[in-house]
Amino acid sequence: MFNLILVVVGGGIGAGIRHLTNMGALRLVGPNYPWGTMAINIVGSFVMGLFIAIMMRRGGSAELRLFVATGILGGFTTFSAFSLDFATLWERGAALPAFGYALASVIGAIIALFLGLWLARSLP
Repeated sequence: MFNLILVVVGGGIGAGIRHLTNMGALRLVGPNYPWGTMAINIVGSFVMGLFIAIMMRRGGSAELRLFVATGILGGFTTFSAFSLDFATLWERGAALPAFGYALASVIGAIIALFLGLWLARSLP
Protein backbone atom coordinates (compact mmCIF):
# COMPACT_ATOMS: atom_id res chain seq x y z
CA MET A 1 0.00 0.00 0.00
CA PHE A 2 2.88 2.37 0.80
CA ASN A 3 4.31 1.89 -2.72
CA LEU A 4 0.96 2.81 -4.25
CA ILE A 5 0.84 5.97 -2.16
CA LEU A 6 4.34 6.91 -3.37
CA VAL A 7 3.27 6.49 -7.01
CA VAL A 8 0.00 8.38 -6.52
CA VAL A 9 1.63 11.33 -4.74
CA GLY A 10 4.49 11.45 -7.24
CA GLY A 11 2.04 11.19 -10.14
CA GLY A 12 0.03 14.10 -8.77
CA ILE A 13 3.16 16.23 -8.55
CA GLY A 14 4.20 15.28 -12.09
CA ALA A 15 0.73 15.96 -13.49
CA GLY A 16 0.67 19.36 -11.79
CA ILE A 17 4.04 20.28 -13.29
CA ARG A 18 2.84 19.06 -16.70
CA HIS A 19 -0.25 21.24 -16.48
CA LEU A 20 1.77 24.32 -15.52
CA THR A 21 4.23 23.65 -18.36
CA ASN A 22 1.42 23.32 -20.90
CA MET A 23 -0.21 26.54 -19.68
CA GLY A 24 3.14 28.35 -19.97
CA ALA A 25 3.66 27.03 -23.50
CA LEU A 26 0.15 28.12 -24.51
CA ARG A 27 0.86 31.63 -23.26
CA LEU A 28 4.27 31.77 -24.94
CA VAL A 29 3.52 30.27 -28.36
CA GLY A 30 -0.24 29.87 -28.61
CA PRO A 31 -2.53 26.90 -29.24
CA ASN A 32 -1.81 26.12 -32.91
CA TYR A 33 0.87 23.48 -32.27
CA PRO A 34 1.45 21.21 -29.25
CA TRP A 35 4.84 22.68 -28.27
CA GLY A 36 4.19 22.11 -24.57
CA THR A 37 3.51 18.39 -24.93
CA MET A 38 6.52 17.90 -27.17
CA ALA A 39 8.81 19.75 -24.74
CA ILE A 40 7.41 17.75 -21.81
CA ASN A 41 8.11 14.43 -23.52
CA ILE A 42 11.67 15.43 -24.44
CA VAL A 43 12.52 16.99 -21.06
CA GLY A 44 10.86 14.12 -19.19
CA SER A 45 12.91 11.58 -21.13
CA PHE A 46 16.11 13.52 -20.43
CA VAL A 47 15.37 13.65 -16.70
CA MET A 48 14.48 9.95 -16.73
CA GLY A 49 17.86 9.16 -18.28
CA LEU A 50 19.67 11.24 -15.67
CA PHE A 51 17.71 9.76 -12.79
CA ILE A 52 18.06 6.12 -13.83
CA ALA A 53 21.78 6.46 -14.53
CA ILE A 54 22.35 8.12 -11.16
CA MET A 55 20.29 5.42 -9.41
CA MET A 56 22.35 2.73 -11.13
CA ARG A 57 25.63 4.42 -10.25
CA ARG A 58 24.96 5.46 -6.69
CA GLY A 59 22.22 3.09 -5.73
CA GLY A 60 18.83 4.03 -4.50
CA SER A 61 15.80 2.50 -3.00
CA ALA A 62 12.93 0.91 -4.86
CA GLU A 63 10.71 3.44 -3.10
CA LEU A 64 12.67 6.38 -4.52
CA ARG A 65 12.47 4.89 -8.00
CA LEU A 66 8.70 4.40 -7.64
CA PHE A 67 8.20 7.96 -6.40
CA VAL A 68 10.37 9.69 -9.00
CA ALA A 69 10.38 7.47 -12.13
CA THR A 70 6.92 5.91 -11.96
CA GLY A 71 5.22 8.70 -10.05
CA ILE A 72 6.63 12.14 -10.85
CA LEU A 73 8.05 11.41 -14.31
CA GLY A 74 5.15 9.10 -15.21
CA GLY A 75 2.72 11.87 -14.28
CA PHE A 76 4.80 14.50 -16.07
CA THR A 77 5.41 12.82 -19.41
CA THR A 78 2.44 12.75 -21.69
CA PHE A 79 2.45 10.18 -24.43
CA SER A 80 -1.29 9.77 -24.06
CA ALA A 81 -1.67 13.50 -24.62
CA PHE A 82 0.87 13.16 -27.45
CA SER A 83 -1.40 10.68 -29.21
CA LEU A 84 -4.39 12.96 -28.83
CA ASP A 85 -2.43 15.96 -30.14
CA PHE A 86 -1.35 13.93 -33.18
CA ALA A 87 -4.95 12.89 -33.85
CA THR A 88 -6.14 16.49 -33.48
CA LEU A 89 -3.59 17.76 -35.99
CA TRP A 90 -4.44 14.89 -38.35
CA GLU A 91 -8.17 15.56 -38.13
CA ARG A 92 -7.57 19.25 -38.86
CA GLY A 93 -6.03 18.13 -42.13
CA ALA A 94 -2.52 19.04 -40.97
CA ALA A 95 -0.88 15.72 -41.91
CA LEU A 96 2.63 17.11 -42.45
CA PRO A 97 2.74 18.99 -39.11
CA ALA A 98 1.29 15.90 -37.40
CA PHE A 99 4.06 13.64 -38.72
CA GLY A 100 6.69 16.29 -37.97
CA TYR A 101 5.37 16.49 -34.43
CA ALA A 102 5.49 12.70 -34.03
CA LEU A 103 9.01 12.38 -35.41
CA ALA A 104 10.38 15.31 -33.40
CA SER A 105 8.75 14.07 -30.19
CA VAL A 106 9.86 10.44 -30.45
CA ILE A 107 13.35 11.03 -31.84
CA GLY A 108 13.92 14.01 -29.54
CA ALA A 109 12.85 12.01 -26.47
CA ILE A 110 15.14 9.09 -27.33
CA ILE A 111 18.09 11.40 -27.97
CA ALA A 112 17.36 13.28 -24.73
CA LEU A 113 17.28 10.02 -22.76
CA PHE A 114 20.67 8.97 -24.14
CA LEU A 115 22.00 12.47 -23.43
CA GLY A 116 20.78 12.18 -19.84
CA LEU A 117 22.41 8.75 -19.47
CA TRP A 118 25.68 10.07 -20.92
CA LEU A 119 25.66 13.19 -18.72
CA ALA A 120 24.95 11.28 -15.52
CA ARG A 121 27.58 8.66 -16.35
CA SER A 122 30.14 11.40 -17.08
CA LEU A 123 29.78 13.04 -13.68
CA PRO A 124 32.44 12.24 -11.08
